[in-house]
Amino acid sequence: MASSSSSAIKELLAGYLTGRVKADRVVTTVAEAYYENRGTAREQLQPLMDVIERAAPGMVDLVRTEGGAGFDIRLAERPFPKQYEAELRRAAETVLGGTGGGTVLQPGFLVRLARAVRRLFSASA
Repeated sequence: MASSSSSAIKELLAGYLTGRVKADRVVTTVAEAYYENRGTAREQLQPLMDVIERAAPGMVDLVRTEGGAGFDIRLAERPFPKQYEAELRRAAETVLGGTGGGTVLQPGFLVRLARAVRRLFSASA
């Protein structure tokens, strides 16, 4: 996972855990990042994908590509079942480093600093 992609996923998951981002957006963004990447990126997102695939099997459609052999992977548009949101939240915490288990994405210094500044200004408003 590229550094900017990893950072975007971290911010998205942090937003989800604070209630600013809906589960449907997390599911589509994480699934897209998971299927676009290989290796370490997939390993990091695996706890989330386990929940996503259990809750909403068939998130991905294989579509024939124009002008050649092969298939394109497209995400299926469907709502994420509410009864799995607690599991998705726990998986997001795991990926962000809240509760051990495998490789985790840790927010960098600049991300933590930006959050602190945001909290400072939002508290005084």
